[in-house]
Formats: sequence, C-alpha cells, structure tokens
Amino acid sequence: MPFFVDSVIMFTSQVLFFGFGWLFFMRQLFKDYEVRQYVVQVVFSVTFAFSCTMFELIIFEILGVLNSTSRYFHWKLNLYVILLVLIFVVPFYIGYFVVSNIRLLQRQRLLFSCVVWFTFMYFFWKLGDPFPILSPKHGILSIEQLISRVGVIGVTLMALLSGFGAVNCPYTYMSYFLRNVTDSDILALERRLLQTMDMIVSKKKRIAMTRRQMYQRGEEQNKQTGFWGMIKSVTSSPSGSENLSVIQQEVDALEELSRQLFLETVDLQATKERIEYSKTFQGKYFNFLGYFFSIYCVWKIFMATINIVFDRVGKTDPVTRGIEITVNYLGIQFDVKFWSQHISFILVGIIIVTSIRGLLITLTKFFYAISSSKSSNVIVLVLAQIMGMYFVSSVLLMRMSMPLEYRTIVTEVLGELQFNFYHRWFDVIFLVSALSSILFLYLAHKQAPEKHMTL
Repeated sequence: MPFFVDSVIMFTSQVLFFGFGWLFFMRQLFKDYEVRQYVVQVVFSVTFAFSCTMFELIIFEILGVLNSTSRYFHWKLNLYVILLVLIFVVPFYIGYFVVSNIRLLQRQRLLFSCVVWFTFMYFFWKLGDPFPILSPKHGILSIEQLISRVGVIGVTLMALLSGFGAVNCPYTYMSYFLRNVTDSDILALERRLLQTMDMIVSKKKRIAMTRRQMYQRGEEQNKQTGFWGMIKSVTSSPSGSENLSVIQQEVDALEELSRQLFLETVDLQATKERIEYSKTFQGKYFNFLGYFFSIYCVWKIFMATINIVFDRVGKTDPVTRGIEITVNYLGIQFDVKFWSQHISFILVGIIIVTSIRGLLITLTKFFYAISSSKSSNVIVLVLAQIMGMYFVSSVLLMRMSMPLEYRTIVTEVLGELQFNFYHRWFDVIFLVSALSSILFLYLAHKQAPEKHMTL
C-alpha cells in the first residue's frame, strides 16, 4: 500500500512537470510557429518531466519523503526512461526530421534515419574510450556505460555555460564596465547618420537622373536613320555609364557606413539607459551583485586551478565543511549534522531552481537566434537532448553538495562511476571557458571605445 501511494505521488508530479514542459513549449519556444509534429512536443515535455523528477527525488532524499525502497525504484525507473529518451528516441527523431528536409532522401527517410542513429551511436560509444570513467568490470549493456558517456557530454556543457556565466554576469551587472556616454555623443552620432542618409539620397537621385538621361539619349538615337546613324549607335557608349558604376559603389559604401552608424547609435542609447538604470535602487542592487559575483568568479577560478594542479577533489560537502570551520573558530556548541541537513536542503533547492530557470532562458534565446520554420523541429529536439544531458550531469555533480548520508542512494543508483574524474573534468573545462570569456570580453570592451572614436 505505501508503494502504491508513493507511486501515485510520483506520477502526479511527473504529470505536472509534463504539463509545465508542454506549456513552455507552446508559450515560449513555438509561439511564433505552427506546431506540425506533436511527437516533437511530446518528446520535449517527457524529457523535461523526467529531468525535473530527478531533482525532485534529490529533495525527497534529503527530506525523507516516500519510502526508501520506493525512492530507489523510482530513481532506477527515472534513469532508465531518461537514458532511453536521450540515447534512442531523440537522436532517431533528429535524424528523421533532418532527412525529411532533404528532398532526395524523403522516399527512404526511415532507412537513412536509422543510418544517422547508428552513426550517432558509434561516436557516442567511442566517446568513452579516452576517458577513465568506468570500472572495467561493467558489461557493455550496463546502465553505467550509458550514464558515464552522457555525463561527459553534460558536464562539458555545464562547465562551458558556468565558465561564461561566471564572467559575463559581473560584466553585465557592474556599472564599472559601462562606457561614459553623454547626450552630446548620441546627438553627434545621430547627426552623422542623418548626413550619411542625405548623401545616399542625393547620390541615388543622381543615379536616377543619369539613367533617365541615358534612356532619353537612347530614344533619340533610335530615331536616327541611315547607315551612319546605325554605326554611331553601336560604336558610341553612353557618356554616364562609367560614372554610374562609380556612384553606385559610393552608395554601397555609404549604406554600409549607415548600418554601422545605426547599430552604434542603438548601442549608445542602450548604454545610456543602463547608466540611468544603474542610478536607481534596483540598479545599485544589481551593481552590488556584480561585485559579489566578480569575487565569486575569482574564487572559482582560483579553486579550479588549485584542484587541477594538486589533483584534489573535496570529500565533504561545502555546507558541512563551512559550518565545521565556523564552529571550531568561534568555539561554540552547535549541532552540525542537524543544521547542515537543513542548509544543504536550501542550497540544493536554490541550485535546482536556478539551474532549471537559467537553462530554460538560455534555450529560449538560442532557439530564437537560429530557428526557422523548417529547422524548428530539429532544433527543439537538439535542445531537448542538451537539456536531458545537462540535468543528468547536474545530479552527478550535485552529489558532492549533499551530506554524506544522502549520497548513498545516489551513488547506488548511478553505479560505480569515477565521480572524481567528472569533478576534475568540470574544473578543467570551467577554467578554459572562464579564461576564454575574460579574454573575449576584454577585447570586446577595449574595441568598443575605439570603434566609437573612429565612427
């Protein structure tokens, strides 16, 4: 009876997660497109539902909700379903819709879809060869074989996004990095844009007048009769033809300059609005957050470097370790186990909510940037693949943020993986991503004033 009640609770939550994924699909991703393939919507919603269920099971593990045997069963069931979707269903349908967009392959699209899926499986399986992710005793069809490879891809994506976000967040929030833009700068740029537009209009008028004169001259030549009139019309070229090509080249150059001036004007307007916003209470709050995240970014880069150099992986979750250091330093009586449990629950909850929210925002921006009516189905399936791998890897890495007694069932469910490898791999990719982002933003920030001066 308790197992039946627990199963009803899990099924109800999965239905709610599925409904939320369905609404997100309709209201955000596909609000500007006609949904022609409901299988895409179902696959995306199922991936989202079972990804969120994994996070729900982590919270249930900390709070002690449901029976332990029920949690273990649903952990296993959830992992098998999400791996089935990520490795078999989504890649097959990606190949199917890619082939369907190619006219030459439409008659044999099922065959070519299978070819695409087998190609994916080959590279997916070879991915595990260079990485020490498994114990050699695991069989070829064991769940560890699949989770380990999904984990490599997902941890790489997480580290790339985390490295860029850790650098871009303070750069975006802090008013220190804003350019000093005044109304006179914007007016001067707008004046130059208007002058450029006037020059384009005047030159296009000259082109139109020249073409009209050439047309009228051609009509007069056609009226001339006789042998010498025909010779003159063939041998003489229109006097304005060479000038016309030169003027057209000037117009093209001016139009390109006007586009650059327009984009720079929009950029200056946006910067000025950000300067005004930074003076408000909310702007000052985000500015403070920017300084906080800049310290966090430096700390994360420092710790990632230390972990890589000394080949170090933490054994204690950060909350328990922080409380122990504080208690020992202050010399007070404190129930470390009790408070670490509750604080860990809050920390894990924040990580889960921010991970889901941040990934959904990123997926929405990415979809609008590259989608079209023909490619939208394929892109949604690719995003579902990324989302599923991201969330599986989040569970894999989040294990270290949980107190030791709550890691047991997660370790049992995920199998005998080389967890230390994933943390070291995350540190390496995070460090590369963060340093590359710093270099990119530094060059972009340095180039912006120079561009403003040259325009």
